[in-house]
Order: sequence, then C-alpha cells, then structure tokens
Amino acid sequence: MKNYLFLGMMSTVIIFNSCSNGDDNTNDSSEKKLLLSKVTTTYMGIPDNVETGILTFEYNNKGQLVKMQSKDGATTFEYNNNKPVKSNYYNSQQKLEYYSEFSYDGNQLIGNKVVSPTPQNNITYKYTYALNGQLATSTICNSVNCTSPTIEYYTYNGDNVSVYTVNIGETNFSLKNEYSSDNKFTPYTNINKYLKIFFRRTETLSKNNYLTDKNSSNSSGNWLPNDTITYTLEYNSSGFPIKSLGKNQNGKSIVQYDYEYIIQ
Repeated sequence: MKNYLFLGMMSTVIIFNSCSNGDDNTNDSSEKKLLLSKVTTTYMGIPDNVETGILTFEYNNKGQLVKMQSKDGATTFEYNNNKPVKSNYYNSQQKLEYYSEFSYDGNQLIGNKVVSPTPQNNITYKYTYALNGQLATSTICNSVNCTSPTIEYYTYNGDNVSVYTVNIGETNFSLKNEYSSDNKFTPYTNINKYLKIFFRRTETLSKNNYLTDKNSSNSSGNWLPNDTITYTLEYNSSGFPIKSLGKNQNGKSIVQYDYEYIIQ
C-alpha cells in the first residue's frame, strides 16, 4: 500500500545516501545523466473509480532538482554548494503556504524544520544513521516538547530498504512493509542524495526497484497481514523503469506508474 501511495506522499512533501556513501549519483558526474521528469500514477484500487496523478520535476543547469509540480501545488528547492538548504511550498493558487529548513552536521543531513505562519503547525524531522551512512530512523515531531513522536525505521538488505516500519505517535498503531527488489536503477537514481533522505520514501532511499511489497499492520501487539503487492516493470535501454504495474494478492491491478526522463 505504501508504494502506490508514493505520489500522494510526495505531494505531502510538496505541501509541508548518506554522506559516507560517496557521490550523489550513480552515474559519473562527467557524463550525461537520465533525470526523472514526470511520474504519472494511475490508481485502480477503488472499484469503478480510476484516478490519475501527475508529478513533474524540473532541474537547473547543474542537474539539481529545483521544482516539483502537481495539481495541488509546487515545491521549489534552494541550494548552497549542492546541499539543499530550503524548500518552499506553494499551493495551487501559487501562494506560499510554508517552507522547510535543512540542518546539517558537516556533510550529514540531520533534520528539517517545517515553518508555517501558524506556529502550532510547525513540524520537526530528525534523522539518525547506521554506521555505513544509511538512514536508520526518522523522528517526526508535531509539538515543541515532542512527547508523542511518529518514528520511522529503515532496515536494509545491501543497498535497498527491505523493511520499513512506522510507529504512529499518540496511537498504538504501526505499519510495516517488507520488500524484495530487482537489480535495476530506480527512477530517482540521479536525484540529490540529501533530497532522497528529505523525501523519506523507501523508493528514493533504495538503489533498486521493488518487485514485491508485503504490508501489515499492528494495533494490538500482533502483526496482521494486509496485502502483498507484486510489481511488473518495463525498462528502457539504460536500465531505468518506464512502467511499473502493481497487482494485489488476488491478481487485481491496483496501481500503475509511468516514468519519463530527460537527459542532462
């Protein structure tokens, strides 16, 4: 479920590997790169109701992501020496709703603060890392004292997130996704490494694409299975996905991603 809600979650980022891994991108910096320019997501999971969402990506002449646009609004990104330092969210009327500041410890992104005109709507994100530099946890605080944070946990198999768990603050409810992956580039391969963390999506944190997503929930101390989504992907000649079709455990198509790229 988490995977096919990605566009919605990215829109949430619009509305509101680590440094020790080396270069920002997989491809050599002296070569032209494939940059994700558009994701079209078609939701088919609701009976008799097919919905489509479009998210576009714009870059500057350095290949840095500078704008993400959906029908609900846009996010722009500001940089200092290839580090994102601020993002600005504009609603569909192009009015600035809030912004997010990036905090670093040396070359490691350690947090983001969402600043709203209404202070009680401010949100703080804090990140911790494993010894190898991979994102380990993300703590989301909706209050100054952060008494009931939401905490996200990331477990890896090599370069891919294999288990994602989130404990939702002020509730006893948790969600878990267990993944298997292919060996191809993800659409987000050449996006700035700090933005991959900022998005907090397993799709951006992983090197490869998901083939299965087994999701479950826990509200009473026991994990109960919800569904297992299986993805069938098509790739271009460079090994990047151009289409990903997700089917539930009953074989019903529930979501399709179509990816477009530019070369820069």
